[in-house]
Amino acid sequence: MSIFQFFLILFTVVLLSIGQILFKLAAGGIDLSLSGIIPSLMSPRLIIALFVYSMATILWLVALKDIPLRVAYPFAALAFFIVPTLAHFFLGEIVSWKTYAGALIILLGVMVSVF
Repeated sequence: MSIFQFFLILFTVVLLSIGQILFKLAAGGIDLSLSGIIPSLMSPRLIIALFVYSMATILWLVALKDIPLRVAYPFAALAFFIVPTLAHFFLGEIVSWKTYAGALIILLGVMVSVF
C-alpha cells in the first residue's frame, strides 16, 4: 500500500466518522410524526451529513479500485476510536477509559491484519 492509498483510506474513515457526528446532530431535530417527517428530511444538518457520507463513499470506491478489500476494510475499525473522540469534543459526551482501551485493542488488531 502506498502512502497516498494509506492517507486516502484514513481520510475516508475520518469523513465517515464526521458523518456519524453530523447524523447524531441531525437526529436531535427529527420529528417522526406524519406532519414532521418531510421537514425533518429537509433539515440542513441531515443534508450536510448525507453529503459528507456520500463524499466518503465515493472516496471509499476510489480506494477500493486499487487496494484489496482485505487490506482496506480493517481501517474502518479506526472509527471506534475517532467517533467517540469527536463525540466528546463536539457533542460533550463522556468517554471512559474503557472506550479507549477497546479502541487500542482494535487498533492493534488493525495493525496485525494490515501490516
